[in-house]
Amino acid sequence: MSMQKPTGTQDLLPGEVEKWQLIEEKARDVCRRFHYKEIRTPIFEHTELFVRGVGETTDIVEKEMYTFQDKGNRSLSLRPEGTAGVVRAYAENKLYGDPDISKLYYVGPMFRYERPQAGRYRQFHQFGAEVFGSTDPGLDAEVIALGYAIYKEIGLRDVTVEINSVGTPEIRAVYRTKLQEYLKPMLGELCRDCQSRYERNPMRVLDCKVDQHRFADAPSVIDYLDDEAAAHFTKVQSYLTAMDIPFRLNPRLVRGLDYYTHTAFEFKAAGIGAIDTIGGGGRYNGLVGEVGGPDQPGVGFGLGLERILLVLAAQGVELPAEPQLDVYLIALGDAAEAEAVRLAYELRGAGLKVDKDYTGRKMKAQMKSADRFAARYAAILGDDELAQGVITVKTLATGEQTAVPLGELANYVKANQ
Repeated sequence: MSMQKPTGTQDLLPGEVEKWQLIEEKARDVCRRFHYKEIRTPIFEHTELFVRGVGETTDIVEKEMYTFQDKGNRSLSLRPEGTAGVVRAYAENKLYGDPDISKLYYVGPMFRYERPQAGRYRQFHQFGAEVFGSTDPGLDAEVIALGYAIYKEIGLRDVTVEINSVGTPEIRAVYRTKLQEYLKPMLGELCRDCQSRYERNPMRVLDCKVDQHRFADAPSVIDYLDDEAAAHFTKVQSYLTAMDIPFRLNPRLVRGLDYYTHTAFEFKAAGIGAIDTIGGGGRYNGLVGEVGGPDQPGVGFGLGLERILLVLAAQGVELPAEPQLDVYLIALGDAAEAEAVRLAYELRGAGLKVDKDYTGRKMKAQMKSADRFAARYAAILGDDELAQGVITVKTLATGEQTAVPLGELANYVKANQ
């Protein structure tokens, strides 16, 4: 039986993987300009980190994590998202002692056991950013602006931001009671998940896709904000307006865990059906302390790379093609073959994109390869050229040929780029 990849995973093959590289490069470049620095954390962590950092009553922890016992009988889990690991690394490595290392970004695979569908995989990829050490609402706006800039520079159109304030734990305690009073009369009509969340995490009931239509007149947490929380939210909105970032208020956008505070946001994009969320985040002033660090405020987001590619395809956005090959070397004879190996290494060292044949094909077949690779030049080396110390350079676009000294090939190609 032939081996196949596990359900919910994908092979990223040449021709497709270049799109991923381009998206990651653009995101890294935006982060560089925003002065964010990369962090890389383990793909698996102690399960307790995600129970604390994602939430014991969330679907992710209850149903979707890949959890296993290692040989030391420790419970470990493949990371289902990126924030918890970054927060743990920030606390464990005492990065809070250096205020200049407070803006971080990451990119990599995440893992959740869920039904595979368009844009959803069991191994998927996120690009995210986390910032620590300040409660300034300007930082909330900057993080939103960072995500928006990444989408914009990749080429996505019609991206909007939905925002809400989830206040503070004290505000949510009051709101929780009001929300339960609202939900109680309809509790018997709600789905099983909503009924389960009613006592444990009632704010997450508003997230339900099954019963969403029932909550049109549900109370909003914004109505219970105190003066400080309201002022924070007002400033975030004013900063987004100043940066001309399109946003709208969504009172149904909630976070059910106590360490989330103030701003919650999601990025939306048209073109991929009902599930139009392509990224999101928020402020989590209690999370660093929750995983054992000092009381440090934080704010961040995660962007789904598969979702980005789905939207690009739906919107008909073509990513730039991979740069063409500079030179395809064609060697005829054993002596020429040895020189071509050396020459390829020399040209690559000069910064040129170079390839050659290693299967002993005839010249006609090698020329076809040069065409398929969209090479600018085919450089042909035989016994006669080798004896004269030259190489025949053919410009494939025009068919023009010229003899170039072997030692000048790199300079010739670079001068005619």
